[in-house]
Amino acid sequence: MARKPLPVFLERSSYRKRRLMDALKLLALFGTVLWMIPTLWPNASDTSVEPIATSRALFYVFGVWIILICLSALFVHRQPMPENGGREADKTP
Repeated sequence: MARKPLPVFLERSSYRKRRLMDALKLLALFGTVLWMIPTLWPNASDTSVEPIATSRALFYVFGVWIILICLSALFVHRQPMPENGGREADKTP
C-alpha cells in the first residue's frame, strides 16, 4: 500500500527569512532595470523630441540609488536574527 505524502510544513520564521532573501535578490534586479531606464530617454541627436537634461538624469539615478538603499536596509532590518548569534561554524557536536 502506498503511503500518503506528508504535507510540506515550513516554520513561520524560516519561511519569512526565505521570502525576505528572495525580495532582496529581486530588489537588485529591479534596481538594474530602473537604472537602465535613462538609456531609453531621448538624447540631443533626436530632433523630434526634446532631450532630457543631464541634471534630471543624475537626480533620477541618485534618487533610485537612495530608494534602493532604504529598501534594502528595511528588508535587512526585518530579517530575523539567528538564534546562535550568527555563528554557524561555532556549533559543537
